[in-house]
Amino acid sequence: MPPLMIFAAGKGTRMAPLTDSRPKPLIEVAGRNLLDRALQMGQAAGAGQIVVNTHYLGQQIRDHLAGSAVLISDESDLLLETGGGLRKALPLLGASPVMTLNPDVIWTGTNPLTALQLAWDARRMDALLMLVAHDRARGRVGPGDFRLDHTGRISRKGDFVYAGCQIIRTERLAEIDEDIFSLNRLWDLMIAEGRAYGVTHPGGWCDLGRPETIPLAEAMLAEDVV
Repeated sequence: MPPLMIFAAGKGTRMAPLTDSRPKPLIEVAGRNLLDRALQMGQAAGAGQIVVNTHYLGQQIRDHLAGSAVLISDESDLLLETGGGLRKALPLLGASPVMTLNPDVIWTGTNPLTALQLAWDARRMDALLMLVAHDRARGRVGPGDFRLDHTGRISRKGDFVYAGCQIIRTERLAEIDEDIFSLNRLWDLMIAEGRAYGVTHPGGWCDLGRPETIPLAEAMLAEDVV
Protein backbone atom coordinates (compact mmCIF):
# COMPACT_ATOMS: atom_id res chain seq x y z
CA MET A 1 0.00 0.00 0.00
CA PRO A 2 1.22 3.56 -0.62
CA PRO A 3 2.81 5.50 2.23
CA LEU A 4 0.91 8.45 3.69
CA MET A 5 2.08 11.99 4.41
CA ILE A 6 -0.05 13.98 6.88
CA PHE A 7 0.59 17.72 6.68
CA ALA A 8 0.68 18.96 10.28
CA ALA A 9 3.29 21.73 10.14
CA GLY A 10 1.14 24.82 9.50
CA LYS A 11 0.71 27.64 12.00
CA GLY A 12 -3.09 27.57 11.90
CA THR A 13 -3.31 31.34 12.17
CA ARG A 14 -6.92 31.47 10.97
CA MET A 15 -7.89 29.16 13.81
CA ALA A 16 -6.65 31.57 16.50
CA PRO A 17 -7.13 31.88 19.44
CA LEU A 18 -7.50 28.08 19.58
CA THR A 19 -4.01 27.73 18.11
CA ASP A 20 -2.33 30.24 20.43
CA SER A 21 -1.02 27.44 22.64
CA ARG A 22 -1.49 24.24 20.62
CA PRO A 23 -0.94 23.19 17.02
CA LYS A 24 -4.02 23.01 14.85
CA PRO A 25 -3.89 19.21 14.36
CA LEU A 26 -4.44 18.75 18.11
CA ILE A 27 -7.66 20.77 18.18
CA GLU A 28 -10.62 18.58 19.09
CA VAL A 29 -13.83 18.16 17.13
CA ALA A 30 -16.57 16.08 18.75
CA GLY A 31 -14.14 14.81 21.37
CA ARG A 32 -11.32 13.70 19.07
CA ASN A 33 -8.39 15.72 17.82
CA LEU A 34 -7.83 16.25 14.11
CA LEU A 35 -4.53 14.39 13.98
CA ASP A 36 -5.99 11.23 15.51
CA ARG A 37 -8.86 11.37 13.04
CA ALA A 38 -6.38 11.62 10.16
CA LEU A 39 -4.26 8.77 11.51
CA GLN A 40 -7.30 6.54 11.92
CA MET A 41 -8.34 7.27 8.35
CA GLY A 42 -4.90 6.33 7.07
CA GLN A 43 -4.73 3.14 9.11
CA ALA A 44 -8.23 2.10 8.03
CA ALA A 45 -7.19 2.59 4.39
CA GLY A 46 -4.18 0.30 4.87
CA ALA A 47 -1.57 3.02 4.41
CA GLY A 48 2.04 1.91 4.46
CA GLN A 49 4.50 4.07 6.38
CA ILE A 50 2.82 7.15 7.84
CA VAL A 51 4.85 10.38 8.12
CA VAL A 52 3.74 13.57 9.87
CA ASN A 53 5.60 16.85 9.38
CA THR A 54 5.94 19.36 12.21
CA HIS A 55 6.85 23.02 12.64
CA TYR A 56 4.63 25.18 14.84
CA LEU A 57 4.57 23.83 18.42
CA GLY A 58 5.93 20.65 16.94
CA GLN A 59 7.03 19.16 20.26
CA GLN A 60 3.39 18.76 21.24
CA ILE A 61 2.82 16.62 18.16
CA ARG A 62 6.00 14.65 18.84
CA ASP A 63 4.80 13.97 22.39
CA HIS A 64 1.37 12.96 21.14
CA LEU A 65 2.87 10.44 18.70
CA ALA A 66 5.51 9.07 21.08
CA GLY A 67 5.59 5.29 21.06
CA SER A 68 3.76 4.97 17.74
CA ALA A 69 5.13 3.79 14.40
CA VAL A 70 4.54 7.21 12.85
CA LEU A 71 7.69 8.98 11.64
CA ILE A 72 8.30 12.72 12.05
CA SER A 73 9.62 14.99 9.32
CA ASP A 74 10.99 17.94 11.29
CA GLU A 75 10.54 21.39 9.74
CA SER A 76 11.20 23.30 12.95
CA ASP A 77 13.94 25.38 11.31
CA LEU A 78 11.99 26.32 8.19
CA LEU A 79 8.36 25.83 7.18
CA LEU A 80 8.51 24.40 3.66
CA GLU A 81 4.83 24.47 2.55
CA THR A 82 3.24 21.36 1.08
CA GLY A 83 5.59 20.80 -1.86
CA GLY A 84 8.80 21.45 -0.01
CA GLY A 85 7.52 19.52 2.98
CA LEU A 86 6.66 16.48 0.90
CA ARG A 87 10.05 16.56 -0.81
CA LYS A 88 11.88 16.72 2.52
CA ALA A 89 9.89 13.73 3.78
CA LEU A 90 10.66 11.51 0.78
CA PRO A 91 13.50 9.59 2.49
CA LEU A 92 11.02 8.61 5.22
CA LEU A 93 8.16 7.83 2.85
CA GLY A 94 10.21 5.79 0.42
CA ALA A 95 7.96 4.62 -2.38
CA SER A 96 6.20 6.67 -5.05
CA PRO A 97 3.32 7.31 -5.44
CA VAL A 98 2.34 8.55 -1.99
CA MET A 99 -0.95 9.55 -0.43
CA THR A 100 -1.17 12.93 1.26
CA LEU A 101 -3.79 14.12 3.71
CA ASN A 102 -4.64 17.46 5.28
CA PRO A 103 -5.84 16.82 8.85
CA ASP A 104 -7.93 20.00 9.09
CA VAL A 105 -10.92 18.45 7.29
CA ILE A 106 -13.80 16.41 8.66
CA TRP A 107 -15.27 13.66 6.49
CA THR A 108 -18.33 11.43 6.64
CA GLY A 109 -19.13 8.51 4.39
CA THR A 110 -16.61 6.49 2.41
CA ASN A 111 -12.96 6.66 3.48
CA PRO A 112 -11.48 8.98 0.82
CA LEU A 113 -8.05 7.35 0.96
CA THR A 114 -9.57 3.98 0.18
CA ALA A 115 -11.56 5.51 -2.68
CA LEU A 116 -8.41 7.06 -4.13
CA GLN A 117 -6.59 3.74 -4.09
CA LEU A 118 -9.47 2.02 -5.87
CA ALA A 119 -9.55 4.70 -8.58
CA TRP A 120 -5.78 5.04 -9.09
CA ASP A 121 -4.49 4.09 -12.54
CA ALA A 122 -0.73 4.50 -12.83
CA ARG A 123 -0.84 4.17 -16.62
CA ARG A 124 -2.80 7.41 -16.98
CA MET A 125 -2.24 9.32 -13.76
CA ASP A 126 0.53 11.19 -12.03
CA ALA A 127 -1.91 12.70 -9.53
CA LEU A 128 -5.41 11.80 -8.39
CA LEU A 129 -7.10 14.42 -6.23
CA MET A 130 -10.17 13.96 -4.07
CA LEU A 131 -12.67 16.70 -4.85
CA VAL A 132 -15.99 17.87 -3.45
CA ALA A 133 -18.60 19.95 -5.22
CA HIS A 134 -18.40 23.58 -4.13
CA ASP A 135 -22.05 23.71 -3.11
CA ARG A 136 -21.48 20.76 -0.75
CA ALA A 137 -18.27 22.09 0.80
CA ARG A 138 -19.19 23.13 4.33
CA GLY A 139 -17.01 25.80 5.87
CA ARG A 140 -15.42 26.68 2.55
CA VAL A 141 -14.61 30.32 1.87
CA GLY A 142 -13.82 31.39 -1.69
CA PRO A 143 -14.43 29.95 -5.14
CA GLY A 144 -13.84 26.43 -6.42
CA ASP A 145 -10.43 25.12 -7.43
CA PHE A 146 -10.88 22.75 -10.36
CA ARG A 147 -12.98 21.73 -13.32
CA LEU A 148 -13.54 18.01 -13.92
CA ASP A 149 -14.10 16.74 -17.47
CA HIS A 150 -15.89 13.59 -18.63
CA THR A 151 -12.65 11.58 -18.55
CA GLY A 152 -11.85 12.58 -14.98
CA ARG A 153 -9.05 14.99 -15.91
CA ILE A 154 -8.86 18.21 -13.92
CA SER A 155 -8.14 21.77 -14.99
CA ARG A 156 -8.09 25.02 -13.06
CA LYS A 157 -11.05 27.25 -12.14
CA GLY A 158 -14.18 25.20 -11.76
CA ASP A 159 -16.92 24.22 -9.36
CA PHE A 160 -14.98 21.58 -7.43
CA VAL A 161 -12.92 22.13 -4.29
CA TYR A 162 -9.74 20.21 -3.50
CA ALA A 163 -10.88 18.18 -0.52
CA GLY A 164 -7.49 17.70 1.12
CA CYS A 165 -6.23 14.26 0.08
CA GLN A 166 -4.66 12.74 -3.00
CA ILE A 167 -2.36 10.14 -4.49
CA ILE A 168 0.59 11.70 -6.27
CA ARG A 169 3.83 10.61 -7.90
CA THR A 170 6.81 12.37 -6.35
CA GLU A 171 9.60 12.05 -8.92
CA ARG A 172 9.03 15.49 -10.43
CA LEU A 173 9.52 17.27 -7.12
CA ALA A 174 13.22 17.22 -8.04
CA GLU A 175 12.50 19.57 -10.97
CA ILE A 176 11.48 22.47 -8.72
CA ASP A 177 14.37 24.70 -7.69
CA GLU A 178 12.83 26.46 -4.68
CA ASP A 179 13.05 25.04 -1.17
CA ILE A 180 9.67 26.47 -0.15
CA PHE A 181 6.79 25.81 -2.54
CA SER A 182 3.22 24.57 -2.75
CA LEU A 183 2.12 21.33 -4.37
CA ASN A 184 0.20 23.57 -6.75
CA ARG A 185 3.49 23.83 -8.65
CA LEU A 186 3.54 20.08 -9.20
CA TRP A 187 -0.16 19.94 -10.03
CA ASP A 188 0.28 22.55 -12.75
CA LEU A 189 3.00 20.47 -14.42
CA MET A 190 0.76 17.41 -14.35
CA ILE A 191 -2.34 19.29 -15.51
CA ALA A 192 -0.40 20.64 -18.49
CA GLU A 193 0.45 17.09 -19.52
CA GLY A 194 -3.07 15.73 -18.98
CA ARG A 195 -1.93 13.45 -16.17
CA ALA A 196 -3.82 15.04 -13.25
CA TYR A 197 -7.21 13.52 -12.43
CA GLY A 198 -9.91 13.90 -9.84
CA VAL A 199 -12.66 11.88 -8.18
CA THR A 200 -15.50 13.23 -6.07
CA HIS A 201 -16.32 12.39 -2.46
CA PRO A 202 -19.97 11.36 -2.09
CA GLY A 203 -20.19 11.89 1.67
CA GLY A 204 -20.02 14.90 3.95
CA TRP A 205 -17.07 17.28 4.03
CA CYS A 206 -16.23 20.28 6.21
CA ASP A 207 -13.18 22.54 6.11
CA LEU A 208 -11.83 23.36 9.57
CA GLY A 209 -10.37 26.71 8.66
CA ARG A 210 -11.76 28.94 11.41
CA PRO A 211 -13.15 28.45 14.94
CA GLU A 212 -16.72 28.97 13.73
CA THR A 213 -16.44 25.93 11.44
CA ILE A 214 -16.13 23.53 14.39
CA PRO A 215 -19.89 23.59 15.15
CA LEU A 216 -20.55 23.00 11.43
CA ALA A 217 -18.35 19.91 11.49
CA GLU A 218 -19.85 18.61 14.72
CA ALA A 219 -23.37 19.04 13.32
CA MET A 220 -22.35 17.13 10.18
CA LEU A 221 -20.92 14.29 12.28
CA ALA A 222 -24.12 14.17 14.33
CA GLU A 223 -26.19 13.91 11.15
CA ASP A 224 -24.05 10.98 10.04
CA VAL A 225 -24.65 9.12 13.32
CA VAL A 226 -28.40 9.58 12.97
